[in-house]
Amino acid sequence: MNQYETVFILTPVLSDEQMKETAAKFKKVLTDKGAEIINEEAWGLKKMAYAIQKKSTGFYCLVEFKAEPEVIKTLETAFRRDEKVIRFQTVKLDKYAVEYAEKRRAKLGKKEEA
Repeated sequence: MNQYETVFILTPVLSDEQMKETAAKFKKVLTDKGAEIINEEAWGLKKMAYAIQKKSTGFYCLVEFKAEPEVIKTLETAFRRDEKVIRFQTVKLDKYAVEYAEKRRAKLGKKEEA
C-alpha cells in the first residue's frame, strides 16, 4: 500500500453541513475500496489565487490515506462526477513527504491541545 494525500476544493455556495457531507462521501469512497484514512483536515473557506468557474473562493479539504494504486482512479472518477468539486489533486507521498506529514500532524496536535 502506498500513502497518498489529496486536496480538493468545493464550491463556496455550500453550507458547512453540505461541505462536511461531501467530504464524508469521498472518505466513504476510499474506505469502501479498502483504503485506510490517516488524517483529514478541513481548511475552510479560502480565497483562490485566480477565479475558477467564476468563483474566487472555495472550501479546501485535505485527506491523507494509504491505499492501493487502483483506488486513486475510483476516487478521481468520483471527484469528476460531483459538480460540487471545483478542483482536486492527489499526490503519492515518498518517504520524506510521509515523514514531513507526520511532523506536521504532531505540530497541529500540540496546537489544538494548547
